[in-house]
Parts: sequence; structure tokens; C-alpha cells
Amino acid sequence: MSETRDEASTAYCFACSRTNPLSLGMKLWLDGERCHGRFTPAEEHCGWSGVTHGGLLFTALDETMANWLWLQSMRGFTARCEVRYREPVPTGTALELEAWKIDGRRRLVTLGAEARRADTGAVVAECEAHFMISAD
Repeated sequence: MSETRDEASTAYCFACSRTNPLSLGMKLWLDGERCHGRFTPAEEHCGWSGVTHGGLLFTALDETMANWLWLQSMRGFTARCEVRYREPVPTGTALELEAWKIDGRRRLVTLGAEARRADTGAVVAECEAHFMISAD
């Protein structure tokens, strides 16, 4: 692990806060050119009995990509994203997430990400997204 987000800037983050009681509790860090994350969906994260809600899988992927930017001192917003869900994820299944840069032009950066089961390494979801970089 090389870099992580500071606590003050993420106090209320829905995905990674350690103080927000509604947070998903994701852990994220930058290692070289890749952002890595961990997330274990709980029972209350299901869409239907025992299966993680797809919207939360998207949230985990989106957060990992946004942190790729954040941890390199860039700020951006998701402009467009396409997600491919490969298999259902039972709640309680630990996930490893990874995001990387595909392309970048001026204020538009294209990132890719995937979520893998920690126990089997199977890819459960993957995406590609465009982020608009903030001028601030």
C-alpha cells in the first residue's frame, strides 16, 4: 500500500468513510498506477435474498475509479459509465477492486475497473467510465 485518503476529507463519504454509520466501509489505496480497494457487502446490501444489489457493485467500482483520480490530486465526476455484471455476488463475499487509466485528454479521463471475488479471483463485474476533471 502506498497512498491512502485522509480521514478529514472522507468523513461523510458513503463509500469509504470510517465515521459515517451508513458508509460501505471500503478501503482504498494507490499502488503505482493502479487504485485498489476492498469491500465486503453485508446482508443489508442485498437486492434480493442473499445477493448483493447491482447498484452497490457499481458504487464500489465507481468509487475505486474516482479514488484513482483523488489519490493523484485530481478531482473529477463520473460523466458516463458502462458496467458488465458477470455473476451474482452473495452478500458476505469479500471483493477486491482495481481501477486503472485507459486514456486521458484535457478534462476527460477514461478509466477501467473490475471487481473480483477475494476467495476465487473470479471477475464479478467490470466497467469503463469517462470522468470529467474539475477545474478546481
